[in-house]
Formats: sequence, C-alpha cells, structure tokens
Amino acid sequence: MTGAALGTAPAPVRRPGGGLTRRLRQLGMLAISQVGLTVLAFLTQVLLARSLPQEHFGAFMAVLSLVTLAGPVALFGVAEFWLQRFGREGPRALRWVQPSVVLILVCSGLQVAAMTAWGLLDRGDPLVGDLRVALAPVILAQAAMAVSVSALQLRGGYGQLSVLQLAPHAGRVLVAVLTGLAGWSALAAGAGYALVAVATVALSAVAIAPFWTGRVTLEGHRGAPVRPGRPPRYKHLVGGATPFMLGSLFYLVGIHLGVVVSGEFLSVRAAALLAVPMTLLTAIYVLPRVVYQQYFLAKLHRWSRSDRDAVLVAYKAGTIGMIGMGVLLGLAVAVVGRYAIPLVFGAEYRDSVPVMSLLALAIPLRFGSASVASLLTSGGLLRRKVFYQGLGAVVYLAALALAVPAFGLTGAALATVLAEAMLLVLFWTSVRRNVVAGAPLPSWAEIRRRLTKE
Repeated sequence: MTGAALGTAPAPVRRPGGGLTRRLRQLGMLAISQVGLTVLAFLTQVLLARSLPQEHFGAFMAVLSLVTLAGPVALFGVAEFWLQRFGREGPRALRWVQPSVVLILVCSGLQVAAMTAWGLLDRGDPLVGDLRVALAPVILAQAAMAVSVSALQLRGGYGQLSVLQLAPHAGRVLVAVLTGLAGWSALAAGAGYALVAVATVALSAVAIAPFWTGRVTLEGHRGAPVRPGRPPRYKHLVGGATPFMLGSLFYLVGIHLGVVVSGEFLSVRAAALLAVPMTLLTAIYVLPRVVYQQYFLAKLHRWSRSDRDAVLVAYKAGTIGMIGMGVLLGLAVAVVGRYAIPLVFGAEYRDSVPVMSLLALAIPLRFGSASVASLLTSGGLLRRKVFYQGLGAVVYLAALALAVPAFGLTGAALATVLAEAMLLVLFWTSVRRNVVAGAPLPSWAEIRRRLTKE
C-alpha cells in the first residue's frame, strides 16, 4: 500500500551516505565539546597543582575523589535508567521522570548532609574536614549534570549538550586561575567549586524541565503524542535503577579509589603524586564514555530489540577500534608523560612518572571494556555486567590492600592495571557467550556498507 493511499506524505528522499554524515556530525559536536572539556579539566588540575602546596593539593584531590565516588549514590543510576526506559518505551517513559527527580533530590540531600556532618565532626585534619564541607555541594551538581546530559541526548540536542558540559569546567578553570593569581588557599578553591556546583544545578534544571512538564520531542520517536500513563511505584524505580547506580559506582572506584586509599593510608603527598597520572587517565577515559554513554547507548538499547546485525557491527568494529585506539594512546602517554609531567606540573611531581608509565597499560584495557560492556548494558544483561564490575571493584580493593603497603604508589598502579585486565576478560567472555552467541560476524565490507547506507 502506498503512502498516498494511507493518506500520508511520501518519505523524503535522502542522499546515500546521509546517515553516516549525520552520525559523524553529531559525534563531531560531542568530540569537540569533550576535547574542550578534557583540556579544561586538565588545565584546572595543572593550575591547582602549581598554585597550592603539594600537601594541600593532595588533600584537595583526595576529598574531591571521595566526593566524586559519592556521586553515583546521589544520582542512583537515573541518567542511564532514562536511556534504557526511553529507548524501550519511547514517550511512555515520561511517567518515570517525576519519581526519578524526587529520588535524586532525596539521595543527593542525604549524601550532602552526610559529607557535611563528617567534615564538621572529624577534625583529625582540619583542612581535610573543611574541604569535605566545602565540596559537598559538588555531589548534587554531579547528579544534576548527569541527568541533564541524558535528557539532551534523548532529545538529540547534541549542540546544547556540548555547551552544558563545558560550562562547569569553565567555572572550575576560573577558580583555579584565581587561586594562582590571588593566592587562594585550598579551602577557598573548594568554596569556588561549591559556587560552580550551584550554577551547574541551575543550568541542569533548565535542560530537565521539558521532561518534567512532558512537552518534549524525543529523537527516534516522532510519532503522535502518547500519554505517559500512571507514575510507577518507587520500589519499581529503585529496583530498575539500582544496577545502573552500582555500575557507575564501580566504574568510578577504578579511577578514584587509589587516590583516596593513598591519601588515607600513605600520605597526602602520595595522594598528590597519584592524582597527577590519574588526572591524565580520567581525561583519556572520556573518549570511550562519550562514544558509548553519550551517543550510542540509547541507540544500542533500540538495536538490541530490533536490529541484531547492528549489534554485531558494534561488537566487531567497536571493540577492535577501541582497543587499537587505546594501544596508540597508551604508548603516547607512556612516552610523552616521561617529559610532560615534570614540565607541566613541576619538578616536585617527577616521582609521578614511573606511576604514569605503569598506568598507561590500563588505557587499552579500559577502552576495550567500554566497548563490550555497552553490549551487556543494552542486551538485557545489565545485572551480569554490574556483578562483574562489583567483582572487579572487590579485586581492586584487595589488590590495593596488599600492594600499597608493600610497594606504595607502584602497588596502586599495578592494582589498577590488574583490575582493568580482569574486567576486560570477564566482559568479553560474557559478550561472546551471551550476545554474539556464535553468530557469524559481518565482514569489513559489510560493516562499511552498513555505516554508509541511508
């Protein structure tokens, strides 16, 4: 039956390759923003490291890492949960929005209150205690930013998403510049971060508002308006979002736990020395996250239900491409970091160089894990993925407990690489068995045709 017979307008004719052009344009906008974000985040850490005494910088980074680890509990997995629900339900998923926002506000409020109380009551190190109080609002800002990013991703608003992500990092750079020029203390810098956090929450609320009111157009769901239905019970929301919360927490454990442990059990100087290479790794790890979390994840949720060939393309091309990119970046970091760290951060951070060389081994492992883990998230195997992440976090914690007392910062780096290697093996094995399941993989010619079709 023709479109005219149905009373609908004929579909617009698209030029071949238009799909690839659109994808590259959207990824390009995200890439540009992520490059800017990475540069700003890195510049912030450099300026703070050069402006603050090493011990104060170590205290600042140890508390900031702790606050970052608290973020996933405050967010409670809502950002990724939205991607899953909207990918499966389309506009009907609007029924989850208001309960989700309430859940975030409750969890964030409890986290901020707990961090503030800890800082006020534990005065063993007054600077560390005061920094806990000053940086507590960052917890809410992290949650608000994550949800707003998912909201803009669902709308296909990649340009707005790029601007929104850059804003708080630009504010932090301003704080770092003022710390250097005006001679601010670590506590004053923490207060500046808190002001940036308040502004971030306000900007995020604007991005989330259309979902709250239900007046939003979703990318890939452009049919007639659909009534969202009755809001779900909170037990269903908590049950569905918990795996995402745990997954985000375990992800951040692999980045920040080493700095926290080093600061608590070695010294704040050790935390500073480890924070420098981990800052570099955090910047590099943004690349797979922007590809899979901010661009492909919602699409993978759709493909997992209706397009198995696309999933196989993502498995082969994505995994090989990400590991290859990780190897190249790891080599570059190991070679360039030897000279760049003392030059950029100062001669007092020369002891970070051997730690960076070891941590460079984790880069291709993390890139490969990001690719295969995305197929578990979108393929109905989320709980299995989270179990593997939890197992990796336990192994990482045990390795830190054994290696840090024996080998110091070298032990922390070795524990990080060990945990990343184990995660990649677990994820890859599970995807081969449960997602690919013996299916013939597409040839590179087929992959090229798939990427360049309409």
